[in-house]
Amino acid sequence: MDLRTAHALVRFGMGPSGAEPPPSDPSAWLLKQLHQPDSPGLGPTPVTAEGLAAIRADREARKAGDLAPGQSRARALYQAQGLAAVGRAVVTQTPFRERLVWFWTNHFTVSLRRGQCAGVAGAFVRDAIRPYVTGRFQDMLLAVMRHPAMLMYLDNAGSVGPDSVGGQQSHRGLNENLARECMELHTVSPASGYTQDDVTAFARILTGWSIELKNDPLGFVFRPRIHQPGEQTLMGHRFPEGEDGGIEALKFLANHPATHHFLATKLVCHFVADTPPPAAVRRIEGILRDTHGDLGAAAAGLVGLDAAWTLGTKIRAPLDLVVASFRALEVPPDPSPPFLGILAGLGQPLWTAPAPNGWSDVAADWSGPEAMMRRIDWAFAVAGRLGARDPMTIAQASLGPLRRPATEIAMAHAGSRREAMTLLLTSPEFQRR
Repeated sequence: MDLRTAHALVRFGMGPSGAEPPPSDPSAWLLKQLHQPDSPGLGPTPVTAEGLAAIRADREARKAGDLAPGQSRARALYQAQGLAAVGRAVVTQTPFRERLVWFWTNHFTVSLRRGQCAGVAGAFVRDAIRPYVTGRFQDMLLAVMRHPAMLMYLDNAGSVGPDSVGGQQSHRGLNENLARECMELHTVSPASGYTQDDVTAFARILTGWSIELKNDPLGFVFRPRIHQPGEQTLMGHRFPEGEDGGIEALKFLANHPATHHFLATKLVCHFVADTPPPAAVRRIEGILRDTHGDLGAAAAGLVGLDAAWTLGTKIRAPLDLVVASFRALEVPPDPSPPFLGILAGLGQPLWTAPAPNGWSDVAADWSGPEAMMRRIDWAFAVAGRLGARDPMTIAQASLGPLRRPATEIAMAHAGSRREAMTLLLTSPEFQRR
């Protein structure tokens, strides 16, 4: 394995898997993944309705006093789908594409901090993120903003236009959470210079975007009765009332120059360096601008960046570390709910980011003393699954030319295979990507 191949597997992928030979042409291997469909059986199967049915069943059982502790159907669905998601990352043969799924899932954070999202968090990834990772950003944005998980998480399902029929009768009001976070975190960012008036206008545009939870078919529904009537002006552009006005506004935000710059900065931060090189950002920004937000073209542009193929200091977040470790060991993660507690113990509980801006993508937020001690404890535990295999062979397969002589010397002097494997998993070169 040469240095470029190691970077393709570690920086762009999920870490080498000993079950697969390294690619002979790493750039072509990465680009091919952008033109392949999802792995068999992992495509955009509609699972949102199943999650909403679980939420509805829990609500009915709770009202009847029949929801016993630990019997939540929505929580059980989260555990099953969460385990499947991590397991998929461990065994995937298209790791670059899978990394893009995780990147965009974090960009459009939906968190179990809102407990009702448990039943639809996995569905959100399957139905609103996964099908669009190499498509147009405006299509992903629309799917995200119409998905029940996002509408629940950011409280838009109950947002009511003050001058709507429903607003005048119920005296319920506007909720600006979804509008604010969409502009601040998902699209144009504060650097675009939007104002509070723009946020309010966008929130009015999105009134009526709600969820049907009582009657089949379950899912997104537009409710004209609570939609704010009249045209709205957003960042100097006028949009008509009705659901079409919301769709037009999202297309406008998705293709705004400030959105292209913001997305390019985040992509370069994730795939290149914590401090994104300006030239790399300009390159990806230009691709997004010229292709009208083609995310597949932007991903291909990342592969073409010289800066993405140099040694860097990107640290593996806990999810990255867990997946890379199991890929290196060639063992599947424990298919039981307690396995998800591992991610929580390492500081990154699955689909449970503390705020709508998602998990941090910079090393300083993952490399504190307590966090590193947790990683060492976990590495020793998972190294117990090594069996009779040779840690040095695993080091060569998982790191190739990224191995440091100091790590090899320490492993050679370890008291046992398990200790040697622990040293590998906690080495600086394995902790980084």
